[in-house]
Amino acid sequence: MSDEYENNITVTELDTASQGTGADEVVIAVSPAFGTKIKKSIVDIGLDKILKELCAGIEEEGLKYRFVKVYNSTDLALIASQGSKLSGSGICVGLQSRGTTVIHQRDLVPLDNLELFPQSPLYDETIYRKIGKNAAKYAKGENPEPVEILNDFMVPSKYLVKSTLLHFKEGEMMDKSRKAVNVEITF
Repeated sequence: MSDEYENNITVTELDTASQGTGADEVVIAVSPAFGTKIKKSIVDIGLDKILKELCAGIEEEGLKYRFVKVYNSTDLALIASQGSKLSGSGICVGLQSRGTTVIHQRDLVPLDNLELFPQSPLYDETIYRKIGKNAAKYAKGENPEPVEILNDFMVPSKYLVKSTLLHFKEGEMMDKSRKAVNVEITF
């Protein structure tokens, strides 16, 4: 992919995030380096493509989304938990820059979740759209069929070095003293 494509996402900070009031809102909470230091997933899918699919899935179910950037952690469980507490519906899609994703609900502890997608190298745009749809269905009070879990026991060893490098980039952007912010993400 060209450098021109890699810059097809812009993240603009707005204000400190507060709890939404609309039951039709799903928060998409992203990690500290999302769209700034890191613009592609671990398998080089543009983060703009991932967001387009998540958003399309949410909109197909008739709901809205809001982007929140969490700076005080790189841990996906904590990012998603914070996002769920800010979501008007109580549902959040947590998304790390490398593509790892989780659907979280406000009343769950951070390590519990509705659906977890830990092996991001196996996911494509179709899976991200399904994740968005399921998040919206949970927000509407439905119990959707879980998105299929893809698993390959070789993924952890195959992507260990790249995953570690991406984690360090995320950590450089982390600021434990910063509150989550609403962000406008254009792609």
